[in-house]
Amino acid sequence: QVQLVESGGGRVQPGENLTLSCAHSGGMFNVWTMAWYRQAPGKQREMVASVTNVGQAKYADAVKGRFTASRDRGKNVLYLQMNNLRPEDTAIYYCNTIPGGRGIDFGRDVNPADFQFWGQGTQVTVSS
Repeated sequence: QVQLVESGGGRVQPGENLTLSCAHSGGMFNVWTMAWYRQAPGKQREMVASVTNVGQAKYADAVKGRFTASRDRGKNVLYLQMNNLRPEDTAIYYCNTIPGGRGIDFGRDVNPADFQFWGQGTQVTVSS
């Protein structure tokens, strides 16, 4: 049974930091590139970071230099270190794979229906 369990969200003030975790099981996640996605209120879901199976990471322009994605293949966990958070980072954050053939890329809206499964996500709220 495939499971994606995101955690670590919370309410913080601008400039503060959070680290999100995603525990994955039931699939070949350690072989695939994994990604972090987010959906802000009233907006489409977007990809903010990706990490290959050997730890190479890429980022959306909006988070570059502030967020760091990593993974521990031994523990089956994906991480997102978020520094210097801004109000515009407020969103529900999800982890998932990057399905092929769907045109999923940074700067493009993500259609949740293009994925076979989603976790429950973790809420991040940045507000003073």
